[in-house]
Amino acid sequence: CALPILFFVAIIAAAIVFLLVLLYSGFYIVQPDSEAVVLRFGKFLKIADPGPHIKVPLGIDTVYKFKTKKVYTVEFGFETIKPGKDTIYRRGSEKQSLMLTGDLNSASVEWTVQFKIPRPQEYFINMEDVPGTIRECARKGVKSAIVISAGFKETGEEGRKLEEEVKAEARKGKISLLGPNCLGLINTDPDVSLNASFATSMPREGNVAFISQSGALCTAVLDYAKGESIGFSKFISMGNKADVTENELLRFLSEDPHTDVILLYIEDLHDEREFIKIARDITGEIQKVKPIIAVKAGRTVLGARAASSHTGSLAGSDEVYDAIFAQCGVLRVNSVKQLFDYALAFSSQPLPKGNRVAIVTNAGGPGIMATDACTSPKYGLAMASFQNKTRLKLKSGLPPTANVNNPVDVIGDAQHDRYELALHSVLSDRKVDGVVVILTPQNMTDIEEIAASIGRLSQKSFKPVLACFMGIVDISK
Repeated sequence: CALPILFFVAIIAAAIVFLLVLLYSGFYIVQPDSEAVVLRFGKFLKIADPGPHIKVPLGIDTVYKFKTKKVYTVEFGFETIKPGKDTIYRRGSEKQSLMLTGDLNSASVEWTVQFKIPRPQEYFINMEDVPGTIRECARKGVKSAIVISAGFKETGEEGRKLEEEVKAEARKGKISLLGPNCLGLINTDPDVSLNASFATSMPREGNVAFISQSGALCTAVLDYAKGESIGFSKFISMGNKADVTENELLRFLSEDPHTDVILLYIEDLHDEREFIKIARDITGEIQKVKPIIAVKAGRTVLGARAASSHTGSLAGSDEVYDAIFAQCGVLRVNSVKQLFDYALAFSSQPLPKGNRVAIVTNAGGPGIMATDACTSPKYGLAMASFQNKTRLKLKSGLPPTANVNNPVDVIGDAQHDRYELALHSVLSDRKVDGVVVILTPQNMTDIEEIAASIGRLSQKSFKPVLACFMGIVDISK
């Protein structure tokens, strides 16, 4: 009976000694990746049960010297420590964190490795403590911060004062601040894969960037995009725009190699002149043109009032915004549905070289409506005039009742062969810059074959081809 008791007492004593050693040395079991326990004995450190990655916190105001017998890979942007070479790091320098990979039992002098947390840290604080927290972040060398909390200028004068304090602390500490009153940001680049938001899931990778002044709209957009299999390169919620605004984000996205199309939801513009300059460069003057499509909310008096209470926006005249967008080539739409219709078109098709559109349809009525839309002054498009050889080719391959002028009507009983002949003919015409293909499902229509033909020809062409299959049930089979 005494032996188990003595054994139990010995275990307790050993645990106490172990904890005292840890407290004396200042080291502890690392979380969340606790692959190693680090013990300090005199001038040396010993690694107990090392894993593939050893991560340990550095002390304060201490110099750490490294010398190893093997080559160790130092992750997170630091250089490789070579055998027999002293490498010194001091807490407080730019190199505040590093991680060695390998068996670290071969150190010949005192050394340690700082714990590097593998994902962003989240701190939950009271709203009134945000200015002080930003100040503390600046002291720690933090370069950027996201404030998702609401309760700032959108709530009135007291909230406005608090937001000004946050803004002042961020500028004083040279911190780029996103928000407040925002969802956060998402970067789907595989090398980053960052979800610094409170969105429920990570969107798929894509070539469309989305910037929004509304956080709640972002969650709805993410869900909509998931259902439509739309991917994003960047997904950014600006909120109240205390520091970072649409202008800084647009400037960044203009040079982002992963972004081909930019979507905007805005309630006001921070600096209209700067916006015009940046947007004009992106839509027409940089080496690679990137379309910008925008939803501008707060069009009416009551809508503008709602925007003010939402993000503290000061919405101006809607006609003024129409003029601003027209000056810099931004395409304005009226709904999220239209926003993503445009996004799908621009992200999956080449940009047209001009405004001349050809229409191919199996129904006269929809062809007429599409013609009206193309010739509307609102869109700046024009109906293409075919070359004579195009009309002759159409006439020789289509029934006598077909219309070989623009819009091309291949007649209601058209199968995939007629669609293929008509689409190939108009795409080959140098006076055509883009094509809209319309299909209405009829009893003899081979929908899947027609869709496949359109896809094949579209992939071979440098001109955009947009398909409009009208209906829901029949065309969804």
